[in-house]
Amino acid sequence: MVRSRIQLAAALAVFFAGSAAMAQYTRSAGQNAPSAVMKQEYVDEKGQRQVREVEVKAAADSFGNAAGNQHDLAVDGAFDGQTVAVLHLYTGEGFDFALPKKALAEKGFSVYRWMNQPPSPEVLEEKLKQACQLWIISDARRLLTEKHLEVIKRFFDSGKGVYIWGDNEPYYADANAVARKLLDVGMSGNVLGDKVVGLQKAPGQKGLLPRHLLTTGLEYIYEGITIATIQPNQSLTPLIYGSAGNLVTAIYDRNGKRAILDGGFTRLFLKWDTAGTGRYVKNAAAWLVNVERFGDAVVSSQLREGGTKSPQ
Repeated sequence: MVRSRIQLAAALAVFFAGSAAMAQYTRSAGQNAPSAVMKQEYVDEKGQRQVREVEVKAAADSFGNAAGNQHDLAVDGAFDGQTVAVLHLYTGEGFDFALPKKALAEKGFSVYRWMNQPPSPEVLEEKLKQACQLWIISDARRLLTEKHLEVIKRFFDSGKGVYIWGDNEPYYADANAVARKLLDVGMSGNVLGDKVVGLQKAPGQKGLLPRHLLTTGLEYIYEGITIATIQPNQSLTPLIYGSAGNLVTAIYDRNGKRAILDGGFTRLFLKWDTAGTGRYVKNAAAWLVNVERFGDAVVSSQLREGGTKSPQ
C-alpha cells in the first residue's frame, strides 16, 4: 500500500510530540516495516504526465528486515561523545564484544569495558560518571558485591540506562543480583532456542513487541541459542517472547528510568549475522541513553547545533 509523504509526516509529528529532541531519531522510528520514498509517474486530470513522490515499504535484507542504517532507531553518529560502560564478566567462547562495539560505534557510542572481573565499587562509581548507560554481561558465578549493586542502583536511579544480560543456567548469577536489586525480578532455566521469531500476532505470543522504539526496523529477530526465561512482574513490559513461548527480553520504562533484562547474551557473539541482532543492539543503546529525559545533553554536538528538527 502506498502512502503520501504528507500522511507519513503527520503520523511522525504525532509520534514525536513532546519529545525533548528529535534530531537523533530517523524517520523510521517506531515502525517495524518502514517506508521508503520513490518517484512515481502518473497522468493528471488534464492528461499530462506528472511525477510524484510516494511511500512504499522499504527494501528488505535477506531476513526480511528493512535494509540500511536509515531504518535504525537513531541516525548514524547521533550519540557521538557518549560512552557505554560494560561489565563484561563472561568472556568464554571467544566472546570479545568486538561485534557489538562496532555496531555501537555507528551511532557514535564509545565502549569502556571491564573484562572477567569488576573493578572496585569506588572505581566503578567514578567511571560511571562518564557513561550514559551500563551493560552487565553475567558469568556463572556471582562477582558483584552488595556495594557494587548499590553503585549500580544509584546510577539507575539517576536516569541512566542499564542493560542486564544473562543466558542459560547458570549464566545469570550477577544478572539476577542486579535485576532483583533494581527491578525485583529474575531469570531462570535453560531453553533451546536457535530460531528466528517474527512480530507478535497477539500479546503474550511468541515474537517481537510491535510498534516500539526498540523494535524499529525489525520484523524478525534471532532469539539466541540456549536462553534463560524471565519471570515477569507488573513493572516490566515484555519485548521478545522466544520460539518456545518463554519471555526472553523485557523492559522497564517508568519514572524517567529505563532498563532492559535479557536472557540470551549468546546472540551478541554467536550467529551475529542472523536476523536483526546488529540493529537491535544499536536500537537498545539509543533507547537506553534516554533522550526523552536528558534531551540535547546526550545528543551529538552536530545535531544540537542544528536544533530540534524532523527525524531523518
